[in-house]
Amino acid sequence: MTQKRDEKNEISQPDTQAASLPESNGVVSPKALLSPRRLMLTLTGALFVAIGAVGFRGLGNSSSVATEEAPAAVTSPAQSVTIIEVQQQPVQRTLAATGTVVAHDMLPVLPKVSGLQIEQVLVDEGDVVTAGQVIAVLDSAVLKAQLQQAKAQLQSAEAVVQQRQAALAQAQANFAEAETNLARFQELANQGAVSQQVFDSRETTVKTELESVRVAKANIVGAEAEVQSQQARIQQLETELQQTSVKAPDSGLVAERFARVGNVTSSIDALFSVIRDRRLELEVYLPETQLPQVAIGASVQITSDSDPKLKFQGRVREIDPLIDPNTRQARLEIDLPTSNKLRPGMFLRANLILSEAPGIAAPAQAILPQPDGGSLVYRLVEGELVVAQSVEVGQMLNGTDAETSQVEILQGLRAGDQIVVAGAGYLKDGDRVNVTNLPPDN
Repeated sequence: MTQKRDEKNEISQPDTQAASLPESNGVVSPKALLSPRRLMLTLTGALFVAIGAVGFRGLGNSSSVATEEAPAAVTSPAQSVTIIEVQQQPVQRTLAATGTVVAHDMLPVLPKVSGLQIEQVLVDEGDVVTAGQVIAVLDSAVLKAQLQQAKAQLQSAEAVVQQRQAALAQAQANFAEAETNLARFQELANQGAVSQQVFDSRETTVKTELESVRVAKANIVGAEAEVQSQQARIQQLETELQQTSVKAPDSGLVAERFARVGNVTSSIDALFSVIRDRRLELEVYLPETQLPQVAIGASVQITSDSDPKLKFQGRVREIDPLIDPNTRQARLEIDLPTSNKLRPGMFLRANLILSEAPGIAAPAQAILPQPDGGSLVYRLVEGELVVAQSVEVGQMLNGTDAETSQVEILQGLRAGDQIVVAGAGYLKDGDRVNVTNLPPDN
């Protein structure tokens, strides 16, 4: 066993000794090259050297990248913007209000004959009519029958008048004869040829005949009155027959149609309502505190929320002299132009123009509200730099659309200043910009 242990030591010992053997003339012995331990140490050292070299090179490259990227941040692309040159322009001071379209004069068309059925309806809502135009027809059969009856009664009354005129003539003749006889008997009585009793009888006859004349005349007056009554009745029926053709009272626009074929007319129920001359107005209510700012004749810009294309120019025609004690408001009547786009009941916006003076305005899109309640714009300087410019704004002009309207600038800008419009929200003070719409003089 001792021999085996020695052999084992002899096998492992050369490795240790080989590691310490010096090189001879710069040549490594073959035994040293074949030593596993020395081979392992050599490979491990080479690996560490390689890793160190790579790490050093990586650090060098990182430093180089950082050095190259730093200038790129300084020369980042400029923000593309559009600008506008601020100009002095007329600035209108307005008062905003809302109102409802109403008819300036709405005419109710009532039937002049009640109790008749509607036979025809000739117009509908939205139709334009002229004064005297037939717009409905009523059933006239009943009136025609009544007219024929009235004419027959008139003929009968006229016949009665003739009879009574004849009776009057007879009574007058009898009276004349009685008077003649009385005169003759008066002479005989004076001569004593007849008694007083006979004379008195003749005198009574005269009085009786005179009364007959008076009664005959009264009867004629009564008969003539009946004739006149029948004539009036005929005239009334003829008028009612004409009124069965319902006519427009004036030229205008049919706003409402209540008439239906078969309905029975009533003197209190309208068949139509007509807007006289198609004239409409905007009814606006303003608080009493704002009334002193408005004058009769002031121009008014009319717009609609439902139709942005609907734009009209109106005029304040009347301001009610009374203020509602409950709402503390007064009514304004604003004339509107004739247009097929306007209808009673429409809701419209009205900008009452109070005054007009030269001023400065900027696109609403260029105004940037600030958290402190102020506003700023970006003003172009030196052709490519922008500076933040605080401005004091007034009222919105030309509507409420931020893309098309303008804002009055009270302070902060002058005519000729160039400000950023599109792209203003992405800038900060001192940024370089690329202007995509240079003015013609640039």
